[in-house]
Amino acid sequence: MGKKLLLEKDHVPGIRSYEVYRKEGGYASVEKAIKSMTPEAIVEEVKKSGLRGRGGAGFPTGMKWSFLAKPPGVARYLVCNADESEPGTFKDRYLMERIPHLLIEGMITSSFALGANTSYIYIRGEYFYVARILEQAIEEAYKNGWLGKNILGSGYDLDLYVHVGAGAYICGEETALLESLEGKRGNPRIKPPFPAVAGLYGCPTVVNNVETIAAVVPIVNQGGDAYAAIGIGKSTGTKLISASGHINKPGVYEIEMGITVEDFIYSEEYCGGMKGGRKLKAVVAGGSSVPILPADLILKTANGEPRLMSYESLADGGFASGTMLGSGGFIVMDDSTSIVKNLWNFTRFYHHESCGQCSPCREGTGWMEKILHKILDGHGSMKDIDLLWDIQSKIEGKTICPLGDAAAWPVASAIRHFRKDFEEYVQNPSSIKDVHHYYRLNDLTEA
Repeated sequence: MGKKLLLEKDHVPGIRSYEVYRKEGGYASVEKAIKSMTPEAIVEEVKKSGLRGRGGAGFPTGMKWSFLAKPPGVARYLVCNADESEPGTFKDRYLMERIPHLLIEGMITSSFALGANTSYIYIRGEYFYVARILEQAIEEAYKNGWLGKNILGSGYDLDLYVHVGAGAYICGEETALLESLEGKRGNPRIKPPFPAVAGLYGCPTVVNNVETIAAVVPIVNQGGDAYAAIGIGKSTGTKLISASGHINKPGVYEIEMGITVEDFIYSEEYCGGMKGGRKLKAVVAGGSSVPILPADLILKTANGEPRLMSYESLADGGFASGTMLGSGGFIVMDDSTSIVKNLWNFTRFYHHESCGQCSPCREGTGWMEKILHKILDGHGSMKDIDLLWDIQSKIEGKTICPLGDAAAWPVASAIRHFRKDFEEYVQNPSSIKDVHHYYRLNDLTEA
């Protein structure tokens, strides 16, 4: 069994409550941090750990913390990004629902390290029931002296709030999240300035994912070096993976970075192999926004090396033959899957969720959806496949936020690796006739 740092006690009866969580060693990192460490020492331990952002970008957390501006007399904020909206990703929900105090503990320890006296958990609107769980845990933390004034007699004050969003995918982007938290429309900001300099209410702000903040707890408890000893290379520690699709055991798994993709899919410890014994066709390794890879390239790199569950190994070969670990939304597809249908579903999502601020994304996502609908409806041509490729290339890298890239990468990789699937719909238009039905039900305009 692989080592677990976050989910080690997720099945302990009553672990959601303060009493059980505390009895199981909870809030030890807060005690250690406040009583025997300086904020600078905590940041240094996080740097040593090699922890990288678990929300998708994989940026070194300690480095991000060190960028936080500290002008005298100006408030600093820590904001937890719990707007888990990436299709295929549900590990943050699991963590908050099962062990809410782990996130609260991480928020307190991290806020102390950053010098923040007010912090927020921004959670997606669809997780309303999870927000109630978090609020109850926060209330328990206040009652037991872990939040509020003069925590542990240290003179350190911290107030923590849960803010429920309104269900917009775009608010998972950190600057759009901050705009929404301020009560504005959730449009991404142009950077620079970065949030570390001018974030929430124009003050220095750190925005971190749920899993990232939770990981601070074992890092402080055990030390950065101990955390860095787990994993492989620059992919240190453990990672939560949301596994779904055509597998025998879908769910949330905590893995040690560096196990092989093949082991993750086929071992009984994790996904338990392909459902019904069917053949693996493709995998989306890090949520819908990362490039899809065919079976041969997800199990091995282009050089024939076993593909590992790590940032570096999954990215090996660039987008020509690699992908990204991203948020860990691991979607497995068997040989019955229509890549074109799957792509159309993703593209509809990105078209719907575009904030409309940037014209390449606003217009391009709509055109891609229409062209895919046309192909699926049996009216496509070979030129349409080339047009799809051309449109995605005009979106990638040309928008304020990464939603444009998120919409373009699945299209590019699907055509790159599965062009024959597209050509099959063009050459055999009788392959599908159910797209019109969806559009009639939703009163959408047919392409």
